[in-house]
Amino acid sequence: MANKMIRIGVVGGTGYSGVELLRLLAGHPHCELVLITSRGEAGTPVASMFPNLRGRVDLAFSAPSDAALKQCDIVFYATPNGVAMQQARMLFDAGVRLIDLAADFRLRDAATWERWYGSRHACPELLKEAVYGLPEMHRERIKTARILANPGCYPTAVQLGFLPLMRNGQVDLAHLIADAKSGVSGAGRKAEVHTLYSEASDNFKAYGVGGHRHHPEIVQGLQYLAGRAVSLTFVPHLTPMIRGIHATLYARLNDDADLQALYENAYAAEPFVDVLPPDSHPDTRSVRGSNFCRIAVHRLEGNTAVILSVIDNLTKGAAGQAIQNMNLMCGLAETTGLEQIALIP
Repeated sequence: MANKMIRIGVVGGTGYSGVELLRLLAGHPHCELVLITSRGEAGTPVASMFPNLRGRVDLAFSAPSDAALKQCDIVFYATPNGVAMQQARMLFDAGVRLIDLAADFRLRDAATWERWYGSRHACPELLKEAVYGLPEMHRERIKTARILANPGCYPTAVQLGFLPLMRNGQVDLAHLIADAKSGVSGAGRKAEVHTLYSEASDNFKAYGVGGHRHHPEIVQGLQYLAGRAVSLTFVPHLTPMIRGIHATLYARLNDDADLQALYENAYAAEPFVDVLPPDSHPDTRSVRGSNFCRIAVHRLEGNTAVILSVIDNLTKGAAGQAIQNMNLMCGLAETTGLEQIALIP
């Protein structure tokens, strides 16, 4: 597939992750956008809704059609939870590869998914076919995936922050803490009171303390890395910015390992993880609009590790990572179409 244009369909291209996906795909040298669907906006030119795409995306939104989707090589779902699983069997049987930016295939256990997402899973038998799309964890499996579960934004920042410690067994797995902050675009483009300008601006609050849907996803990944059970306290916060995630992670170390060297060695060959020099403090603007995760590590007295992990929730936390996965699935260089430098200011 690497030697021909990849025929791309995007289902649900009207949200923030959707327009970020379209922005990146429009500049990808090996992709041809053939279909962008929206039930509510069918017939509307995409560039009239998103003027940044004028001259780059000439399609109009179309109503979803099974026949049209079957003509694609890869279909991205930038839809709410529960949509991709309704069409997954049809695409799987037709040989079309599916990349879901929502949560339908992230959890391995159907009962766990149903408990956290409050509905019956439409195709639990396909969960075993799905590959969790964190390249730094599952690169080889991603290459042959037919159903790709793109990770959540918080889980991406948190798992990348903890990954080297999990793999090296140098941390107390019973006392992991993830204190994470997100911009309001993480809540999606739908109109809700808590994301109104006068509600979110000049304000800061925690939410989902009693249980957030990303918690079981993060625990699933950390347990895979550690090879045994972990205990994680995860508290998300809403911040008065549009895009970006900052995760401050805490762990108790079991020995005197050189944290800086551990992280630099773990990510030395990773194209999108940047371990900063000692005593650094990454900020979210350093990754805005890019597919990078930037990490800094600190060791405090009492064997406490503090890991700072920042990503753009719409890029490495959603659309950029989805394209990184597509590149792997199609035999392309992993960085193709994703080498944008972050936007400052």
